[in-house]
Amino acid sequence: MQPNGYQLDATFAALADPTRRAILARLASGEATVTELAAPFAMSQPAISKHLRVLERAGLISRGRDAQRRPSRLVAQPLAAANEWLENYRQFWEGSFHRLDELLDEMKSKERR
Repeated sequence: MQPNGYQLDATFAALADPTRRAILARLASGEATVTELAAPFAMSQPAISKHLRVLERAGLISRGRDAQRRPSRLVAQPLAAANEWLENYRQFWEGSFHRLDELLDEMKSKERR
């Protein structure tokens, strides 16, 4: 399934920020509250909350309610879709490098003659 353009744009925009990537890395090990997510950063909880809203709008996290807690969870599907999109380009570049290797081998063998 190919991701739609908006989803892909939102995913890459959210991933463009190192703080948001760090938050996603933390959430990969399990759900966490805003307080827990803010702990390793030198920023306020409202600033972390802004990052969480970007991630939520991009569909990369979901936020629940557990009594007084509002834990965030990683939603991996948009990351899988972005990886699938990137995979097409990886295959293209690997093919290009393979053809370049063949050309270089051919040129070397001609030089030896």
